[in-house]
Amino acid sequence: MTTASLSTPATPRGVLASLGLATLLASLGTSIANVGLPTLAQAFGAPFQQVQWVVLAYLLATTTAVVGVGRLGDLLGRRRLLLAGLALFTGASLLCALAPSLPWLVAARALQGLGAAVMLALGMALVADAVPAARTGSAMGLLGTLSAVGTALGPTLGGVLVAGWGWPALFAVNLPLGVAAWWLARRSLPADIPRAGVQRPRFDIAGMLLLAATLAAYALAMTLGRGRFGMPNGALLAAALLGLVLFIHLQRGAGRRGVAPLVPLDLFQGPALGAGFAMGALVTTVVMATLVVGPFYLAGALGLAPAQVGLAMSCGPLVSALAGVPAGRLVDRLGSGRTVVAGLAAMAAGAVLMVLLPVALPVAGGAGYVGPLAVITAGYALFQAANNTAVMAGAGTQRGVVSGLLNLSRNLGLVTGASAMGAVFAWGVGGQGDAMAQPGAVLAGLQATFGVAALLALGALAVALATAARRAQAAPPAVS
Repeated sequence: MTTASLSTPATPRGVLASLGLATLLASLGTSIANVGLPTLAQAFGAPFQQVQWVVLAYLLATTTAVVGVGRLGDLLGRRRLLLAGLALFTGASLLCALAPSLPWLVAARALQGLGAAVMLALGMALVADAVPAARTGSAMGLLGTLSAVGTALGPTLGGVLVAGWGWPALFAVNLPLGVAAWWLARRSLPADIPRAGVQRPRFDIAGMLLLAATLAAYALAMTLGRGRFGMPNGALLAAALLGLVLFIHLQRGAGRRGVAPLVPLDLFQGPALGAGFAMGALVTTVVMATLVVGPFYLAGALGLAPAQVGLAMSCGPLVSALAGVPAGRLVDRLGSGRTVVAGLAAMAAGAVLMVLLPVALPVAGGAGYVGPLAVITAGYALFQAANNTAVMAGAGTQRGVVSGLLNLSRNLGLVTGASAMGAVFAWGVGGQGDAMAQPGAVLAGLQATFGVAALLALGALAVALATAARRAQAAPPAVS
């Protein structure tokens, strides 16, 4: 017998509270440890190359596991698995706070990332289960807002915790929040119910391990070397490509092995799902450009102090957080198709402004960056709410794996953007070291990076328009 989540709007506020807190915790875990890396290096007597694995272990675990745990939720029950994920995240946070050595901390962070993968993969799936269809856009917008709040809050909260209580507080803060999220989820989420008369298919363990190895190879290829590609990066990319080919072959033969495919390939035959995943990866690559290039431009070209740089950079997550709920309401009112197009058009316009404004208005200083940044992030909030709503609406009973794929496309865009956009910026600067580059060279790097970002946003917009045209052709003719 298979299990599925009971679809009922009985306690929508409790559902949103529990899933929102889980999303906030998972996003907070992504960004809160970064600020503590210097302290961790000193505490454990380790170089940065080793300490950075405190961040990479979480990112890799989340990226490699998010699709598998989503599929597992479809088969075993989403509520049950989410409660297990929250318990794992909270327990791993305790192990992180008590870590006596760096290897212990890295291993505990990997466990924490696995719990976060469950929370991210099943959050959107359970929203689609438990929230009425007319309010799905608003619910997706709320989750997007809390994700942005968690990411933005991480560095600030982490700095306060490290200064006041030391590095263990970075992880201990999750304990009361994790317990609260688990209690809310257990109390408010609809129970998983069995589907009578249907035999439970076997989980594709081989597919999950192969996909995890493939994604780990790709993520490592994009993160090792800080944008400087060498032989190890090339070998890892080749391994990732081979792994992808083998994974597709394995999924096509899943039925012959008597298992449920980890990623049913027929999901990509519809016009919405494949396009939604592709657009998600493209736009998060654009968003990553703002995080990679922004500090160098604000400090190197404009000469802003570190506090001013931090203030300017915080405008992006702040706009995204403020725009999330209104964006969701706009999706409910206008529909996801038109809202996706509007969001992508805003992102493309913001990227073009990022190229033009610093030159046209040099006296504007940071406003030449913050203004376009606000346009890009507001457009991203609009796109995210609409795209998540559209993709989940077509997921049917496979919401867990579809939600996992959505989160995977986001993570792949982030890791790709961190490397690729960094490489474009270095090329635009002209080969000078980032810290030694002249303001004019840094501006050239900014323009090159956001010129590419504009092309990516326009590419995503072309995908959205083509998808809308395919839907229009597939729709039955109106009866007069």
